[in-house]
Amino acid sequence: MKVKHLLFCGLLLSCLLPMSYAYTRNDNELFVDNLMQDYSNDETFVPGASVLVIHQNVTIIRRSYGFANIEAQTYATPRTNFRLASVTKQFTAAAILLLIQNNYRAIQLDDRIRERWFPELPEVTKAMTVRHLLTHTSGLIDYEDIIPPGTDPNYQLSDADVLKILSTENQTYFSPPGSKYLYSNSGYALLALIVERISGKTFANFLKDHIFLPSGMNETVAYEKDVSTVSNRAFGYSYRNQLWTRTDQSQTSAVLGDGGVYSSINDLEKWDAALYDNRLLNSEYLHLALTAAVRTDDPGTQYAMGWRVSGDMVWHSGETTGFRNVILRFPKQYLTVVILTNRNSPPPYQSALVIAHRMMSTMNDCKNSNSISLNYSIKLFISWTIMCLFYCNRLL
Repeated sequence: MKVKHLLFCGLLLSCLLPMSYAYTRNDNELFVDNLMQDYSNDETFVPGASVLVIHQNVTIIRRSYGFANIEAQTYATPRTNFRLASVTKQFTAAAILLLIQNNYRAIQLDDRIRERWFPELPEVTKAMTVRHLLTHTSGLIDYEDIIPPGTDPNYQLSDADVLKILSTENQTYFSPPGSKYLYSNSGYALLALIVERISGKTFANFLKDHIFLPSGMNETVAYEKDVSTVSNRAFGYSYRNQLWTRTDQSQTSAVLGDGGVYSSINDLEKWDAALYDNRLLNSEYLHLALTAAVRTDDPGTQYAMGWRVSGDMVWHSGETTGFRNVILRFPKQYLTVVILTNRNSPPPYQSALVIAHRMMSTMNDCKNSNSISLNYSIKLFISWTIMCLFYCNRLL
């Protein structure tokens, strides 16, 4: 009987110290759960979200909410792949920078795109360079605004179609290239075609072979209908007439360079890690990708190459029919926040900022009160130990 009591007391003591530390992690998760409660309505089926928070290469939040597929009643999970929309642009930019870094066919940032790859473009584009496309300073007309009248609304445009459309427009938004900033999906569609013409691979296959697989992003894909599939796919929804209606694809959804990648928080965790080392881009080209190159129309934000830069934060949002996403990175703090959603509203940027500020506050509190937390844990442990020993002594 005494042996059993001793074993019980030993087991109880072994559980006490971990318990004294468990509250911090749960507190952060509860904070995020409360913030994301509209994505997880227990009373009805709602489109979902996934949230990822990484600090110092350790994932401290990995949560999913709601449904990836309402009709099939499939829950969103950390493996659910959402359409990234313009978050895709960081992969397109990385592909171009990889080609330059590895000296594929002597491509350079200041190569003129009409002279090297697209002679069919009008004369007005002759001074545009790869750098201009990457930084949204080309002045190219947005292809969405000049889709030819009479185009079948059910026909999905490709990157090649974007080139055809632009080839008919002998005008730009401004001149000379590089003199202004104007966000351009057209430019990133052309960048995808440059990747294809230099590498000899499809854009989707180049991303797979040179970015996704080397980073361990095994379920991420630049989706091509009837060519590839999206595993664990989230479908997009819009709120109409007090109902969530599937709005997953549009006429421009098949354009890959500006927004065609699907990924999950599990895979984006690996992408974030790749941005801290040289497994893909070396330090010189990582610096190019992440360093502000041009002022935008927002006084607090500049643009790099596939990334926006606001102070110490590098980030990008992505919005398309049925999806709203954002990734925020704070390299100096080694902090990253990702929110992926399969609904048309609201944009998750503000929620991601709230989470980031919460985590920074928690980190600062931990730095300033480590001794207090340790003393609290020690006192808690001692109190429980005394109670346990007293109880065990009574039993024995």
